[in-house]
Amino acid sequence: METVQAIKQRFEIIGNDPKLNRAIEKAIQVAPTDISVMVTGESGVGKESLPKIIHSLSHRKHGKYIAVNCGAIPEGTIDSELFGHEKGAFTGATGTREGYFEVADGGTIFLDEVGELPLTTQVRLLRVLENGEFIKVGSSQVQKTNVRIVAATNVNLFNAIEKGKFREDLYYRLSTVEIMLPPLRERKEDIHLLFRKFVSDFAHKYKMPPLRLDDNAVAILQKFRWNGNIRQLRNVAEQISVLETNRDINSQTLLSYLPSEASTLPSVVKDSKKDSDFSTEREILYKVLFDMKNDLHDLKKLTLELMQNGSATVKENSKNLIQKIYGSTEKESEIDFEEQPGTAMMPIPQHQEEFENNDEDNYLFAETVEEEEILKLEQKEIEMIKKSLEKNKGKRKAAADELGISERTLYRKIKQFDL
Repeated sequence: METVQAIKQRFEIIGNDPKLNRAIEKAIQVAPTDISVMVTGESGVGKESLPKIIHSLSHRKHGKYIAVNCGAIPEGTIDSELFGHEKGAFTGATGTREGYFEVADGGTIFLDEVGELPLTTQVRLLRVLENGEFIKVGSSQVQKTNVRIVAATNVNLFNAIEKGKFREDLYYRLSTVEIMLPPLRERKEDIHLLFRKFVSDFAHKYKMPPLRLDDNAVAILQKFRWNGNIRQLRNVAEQISVLETNRDINSQTLLSYLPSEASTLPSVVKDSKKDSDFSTEREILYKVLFDMKNDLHDLKKLTLELMQNGSATVKENSKNLIQKIYGSTEKESEIDFEEQPGTAMMPIPQHQEEFENNDEDNYLFAETVEEEEILKLEQKEIEMIKKSLEKNKGKRKAAADELGISERTLYRKIKQFDL
């Protein structure tokens, strides 16, 4: 078995960080087997190196090695690329085509950005992992393949699983062994080594003397966050190598090639932002509905008093209520319940007189209408709680987060409505 140091030299891997060494050790250990491997890490950390190590140290090293960037292939053609297609399977399919799984039979396929695969393609891939079978697009004939799959992703697949964008069973089949590559900011001692390697390569490429950093520039280099990791460091090294005539680089010169500090600060992005915005809108809507209900109740109460006591008495005794419903001042409201000169009072119909004579019945009627409104709101609330619980498969915490209420409140509502 080859040593970690020998593998680094063979594949030009720079660095002595313990986490990096551990990742290479795991790749060496799993290489002789046929188990699936998942390589994780941020974009730009060099995940593509590990599948090459695994393939070169396996018994498949004489077979094909194919690297596929799943995020770069359009959704409509990904199945055709991976599994092939028959002539006439779709518009433009003028002939039969072999897919990567057919071409790489006996070798290794590296699926980069596997988290970008469509769900339909994930189902096909799961079948290949389980029994080595696949069907070409437009065909009904089952074909066999013997490939080893190494996958890589820079996204959190557990979050993708929760959102229904990635199959949980496929995740566990792909990640029999998981190898994590650390970001560059966690490998501070390796940053200067990598920079020196890059400037040396560019000096040879562009036929110019290599750059040299002073101590302050080295300190800045190591403190910088490098969100783009090794890829970003390489780009900065190339820019300075080409543009700077003075080959001795100080801290001020280096800073002019780095993004501003504000743009490199980590940003907190909540996955539940959409849900929280929706919860806020729902709360506002509830408040508006309840305010409307209260205003309607006040209006009914005022109407009953007008019918029973006459306009003058009501206007004197219910000033606050009138202002609340119609406006802050009598002038603004432009409401006058007094009789206008020359205008006869409209006679009260017989059934309305009976209505006036039964105060208790009047209030019972108003309360009944109000109760019906409350019942309707409760029914809506019950319906929303039921839908949320069904959507989240009975998980109360997830349902409470979606509804914008606490878990305790949701538990109380479940007991209250006997759900």
